[in-house]
This record gives sequence, C-alpha cells and structure tokens, in this order.
Amino acid sequence: MARQCGKDVQLVLSGKETDLDKSILDGIAEPLTHMVRNAVSHGIEPAEERQKLGKAAQGIVKLDAYHQGNQVIVEVSDDGRGIDAAKVRAKAITMGLATAEEAPRMSETEMLDFIFKPGFSTAEQVTEISGRGVGMDVVQSVLHRMKGTVSVETRAGQGTTFRLKLPLTLAIIKALMFQVEQRLYAIPLNAVAEISRATEGEVHQVDNYEVLQLRNQTLPLVRLGYVPQGPETHNKKFFVMVINVGEKKFGLIVDSLAGEEELVIKALDDQVVATELVSGASILGDGRVVLILNLNSIVERMSRSRPDQAGTVVAGLLFSRPEPARQDASTQSPEVQA
Repeated sequence: MARQCGKDVQLVLSGKETDLDKSILDGIAEPLTHMVRNAVSHGIEPAEERQKLGKAAQGIVKLDAYHQGNQVIVEVSDDGRGIDAAKVRAKAITMGLATAEEAPRMSETEMLDFIFKPGFSTAEQVTEISGRGVGMDVVQSVLHRMKGTVSVETRAGQGTTFRLKLPLTLAIIKALMFQVEQRLYAIPLNAVAEISRATEGEVHQVDNYEVLQLRNQTLPLVRLGYVPQGPETHNKKFFVMVINVGEKKFGLIVDSLAGEEELVIKALDDQVVATELVSGASILGDGRVVLILNLNSIVERMSRSRPDQAGTVVAGLLFSRPEPARQDASTQSPEVQA
C-alpha cells in the first residue's frame, strides 16, 4: 500500500503474543485490513509534507493488541495528519445528520461518531477528512455483531487511533497462578514485575493504607485475603507480587505460588461471578478451576475505596459468600466442575 501511494511507512507490531478465539480473528481480519490501508493511504502524509511540518519523513502505523479485563483491545494508530473535526461537522450538516444549530454544541467525540454513519464518506470526503470515513460503517457493524465496539481518538497534525474492544470469548494467556484463602487464582504473567517475600511485621500503615518498603520504594499493597489477627502473626510470611497496571504499581499479597501455565480463558457471565474483579476462568488438567483476576478493576476499586476500607474491600468481594466451593474441584459434582 505504501509503495502504491509513494509513501515511506513503517509498520510497528506489538502484542503479537495475544491469542484470540479464531472466530473473532476471522471476523476482524477485514476491518483491520481496511483500517491499516486507510491509515497508510490517507492518514500518513507524503514525505515532503511531513518534513515541512517538522516530522520524520517516514510515517509510522502501529498495530497493537492486549488484554484488558474481560476484553481484548486491538488498536490501529498512525502519526499522520489526523481527522479535522470541523470538516466532519460541516459534512454532517451538509448530509442532514445534524442541524447548523445542533452542530456547534456537539463535542468532538460526538462529531467523530459521524464517520461511522452509512454513506457518510464520498469521493470528496476522501480528500477532506483523509478518507477515514470510507467503509467505517461496515467496520462498526462487524464489531457490533461480535458484541464489540470501535472508537476513535485523533489530534490534528499528530495522528489518529482506532480502538477495537472485543469480548473475551476464548483466549490463551501466559499466567502466574497463586493461592489465597485456599483458592486458586491467576493473573497475566506479563503484568508481574517481580516477586518478593515479606512478613506481616514489615507491613506499615500510611493514612490507613497498607504499604511495604521495598528497596527504598514505598509500595502500596492490595490484600486479596483477610488481615490475619493476633500477635503471633507478626512473623507470618507471605509472597508479594509487584504488579504493573498502566502507570500504577502495587504489591499483591498472596499466600503461596502455584506456578506458571498457559491458560485457556473463558469469559464468565454475571450469573456465575457477581464481581468485576474476576474477568474469566480456566480449568486445569486435573479438573481444578482457576479464576483470572481483573487487575484494572482491582486498581479502580482500591482507588475508590476509603482508606479504612482499603485493606478489606477486595477480600470482601472475593470471599464474602460462605460456600462449599472451598473444597477441591475434584471432589465437587460434575455439574459444579462444569
């Protein structure tokens, strides 16, 4: 595509280890191809124009994929000219999608949503807004059929990012498994920066939040189990997994580690797990069920909780129900295991 357009474009791929259900891959193949072609042919400026704007002559198109909670995010972005929201607004008025009175009151996000309207793009529009609207209604309809969404972010002169959010119907991740309160959990291995040992006596309270001093760094803690009580717990040891979620870093307190494994994740509906802290589950070879934690939701839940609740808010959601399910999955009935 770059050769056909006479442009110098570098394709940068990341998240290549992100596995998806084949049905989803087949469904998004055509929309992804369409968005990459649009980014190259209409988003990236010619080398001469880029140099006049102070940019590198070579344009960059990025394709990224990663897990986020119970979804898979696929992003197509470029460092091109971006979408001119004012021109989109003018075209929307011309096509009768918005009145001249309504359009000025609409936000930029609302304006950009017009590029997903059927028939919004014309041959003239390819020139005016970088061809971004061409066929985007088809992309959106494909995502809706898969119960996903597509959104767009743009900055004039800096580039555009299309973000596809897809349901986690079935995926495979490299996970680190661990036990808390005799239950088995897992988190994506790439979120774990390091693992350390500590004792309850090393945990300090700062503004009623639990923290740990780790190599001259104060690390906020998230406790999945309940706080042990009694003076004899002062020397009780536990594992601390240092987790990176975006720009945030925190320590996850767990009782024991169960090893690394590639897990096939199946999303769970609200009738099975009534908390957003769990994004999916997997069944191990020996029949045990392991729950996959949603690290983003844990961070959000902790940031919203009051300091005096911080130590137990996650534990309360994960362990609030007295249940016979604390027994090993191998001793449960076939219906429970299923």
